[in-house]
This record gives sequence, C-alpha cells and structure tokens, in this order.
Amino acid sequence: MPVDHTFAGNPLDRADVRRRDPAWLAAAAHRKEARYLPLWQLNVLVDSGLGPATLGWLDPATVDRLGVDQPPIFLGLDSKDRPCFTLDISEVADPHHELALPEGLAFQESRGAAMTLPQADTGILAQARAQVGWHRSHRFCSACGAPTVMQKGGHQRHCDACGTDHFPRTDPVAIMLVSRGDHCLLGQSHGPLVRIGMFSALAGFIDQGETIEEAVRREIREEAGVSVGRVTYHSSQPWPFPSSLMIGCHGEALSEAITIDEEEMHDVRWVSREAVLEALVERNPRLKVPGPMAIAHHLIKAWAEGEAGQFA
Repeated sequence: MPVDHTFAGNPLDRADVRRRDPAWLAAAAHRKEARYLPLWQLNVLVDSGLGPATLGWLDPATVDRLGVDQPPIFLGLDSKDRPCFTLDISEVADPHHELALPEGLAFQESRGAAMTLPQADTGILAQARAQVGWHRSHRFCSACGAPTVMQKGGHQRHCDACGTDHFPRTDPVAIMLVSRGDHCLLGQSHGPLVRIGMFSALAGFIDQGETIEEAVRREIREEAGVSVGRVTYHSSQPWPFPSSLMIGCHGEALSEAITIDEEEMHDVRWVSREAVLEALVERNPRLKVPGPMAIAHHLIKAWAEGEAGQFA
C-alpha cells in the first residue's frame, strides 16, 4: 500500500526549462503574485493564525524591505502558475520584528513544523530547507577554494576562477527492517534514541559503488552481525537534515546471533511481532518505536501487519 511520507508529495512544478533563463527568473522574482518562503537559521515561517497551520508565504514587497544580500532560490511554479521562491534571511537579527509579522506567523524549527503542516507543504519545506542548507555550506569551490556564485535559480553554483560547476547533493541512506519468522531486528544508536528509550529500524549511508541491496546487507552485518538474504523495496522519504533520501527496505535474516558494533550501536535485539503491534498503539511500556513522521514507523508497521510480503 502506498505511503504518504512526511517531506514527500511536493506539488510544485520545478520548471527546469524556466530556471535556465536568467532573464525570466529575474522578472519572476519581482512579479506581484510571486511567493517567498523565508528561512531564518533553517527555521521556516509558519502561519498558524487562521485554522490549520500552513507555510508562511510572503510577497516580494515584504521581502524587499529586509534588504537581504542573498539571491532567492527558485522552487518552482504552483498550480496557479505563480513563481515560488525560498530565501535565506539568516543575516536578519530579528526577522519577526523586521517583517512586522502579525499574530499567528512565526518561525519554527523545520522538523517540528512538519508535524503540523499539510502533506504538500512538508514536501515544499523539504526542498527549501535542503537547498538553503546546501548553499550555506557550499559557498566556496571544492576544486580551487575560490568563491562560487548561484546559477539556475539555485540548482547550481559556478566557480568563475576554475570553471567548475557544483550541484546540490542528495545523500542516499538505506533504512531497513530485517525479520526472521515472527521477530524483527530493532536497534538503538548512541544518542537521542537512547535518551528517549526508542528502538528503530537500522540504517546507514550507501557507499560509492554499492547497490541498495548490498548496503542493506553490509549495514546489518556491520551493526548487528546478522546475515541478510533477500531484500525488498518498500518506499522512500526525503529527509532534509541536511539532505538525505531514506530508502526503505525489508530484509530476510539468514542468521540469528547478534554481534553489536558497540561504537555505532547502544543496543540491537530481536523483537516479537506481538510486542511491536503493542508498541505501535503505545500499549507496550517496555518498547517505544518511531511515530508516523519517520519512514521507520511505516517499515515496522508494514511488517507487523503482514504487509511486507513473504520471503521465499
């Protein structure tokens, strides 16, 4: 069954043909119907004033008052053909005051904001946050060290000194729920999961020259010492912290003994289907699993409810 993941479902037409036209971009940025989504220190503007929360879009005149020395990033065209941009306004000391924001409009941490925003808005937020974050950390050429300049509405940075072009990156991460009979493998990495007492699916970055299936098997072997055979794909989720794509899989365990990589993991254990089902409805005081915002929740839920398929 298809899953509508948080940070997926971006409805904007990214309009690649338009972003190749500097003259069109410059004119579109000043059209009165253009919309700007400001990010301040990677926090997003949210409008909670009337009804459910939505992204806090601003018009060009309001944004111009800030005098921000940053080029806008073109996100795309909405269903009304309005150009949509995001803008990093981190140089503004007090954006709430400078923008004279009315009650209900406020900057929120992006992960927390996504828990209250509509599905489509979280997709736009993922694009905006990942791109603003990339530009903040790639201002200099990795080939020669010279400053780079934004091009193609934010989908490229160019180095005039050596001619190198740089493009926004997406880091693929394999996240997998491995099972053996009526038990699945859950773990806690060192850090936040331990502090809140939560167990989740295991995950790790995909290496260069490695397939998704190979990454699943390697990560499980490295972190838990368990061998994995067949791997099936479940779904994927953009995760803009800073710019990952979570590739969700299920895997069939070929061995049972666990050997934990103590540098990476605090705990790894086999958990019964019954215990997982109770945890999903918060009726298991000994086990806490991620909520619906995370792809790990949906991997765990699909397996527990028998929707992950049967391994031959």
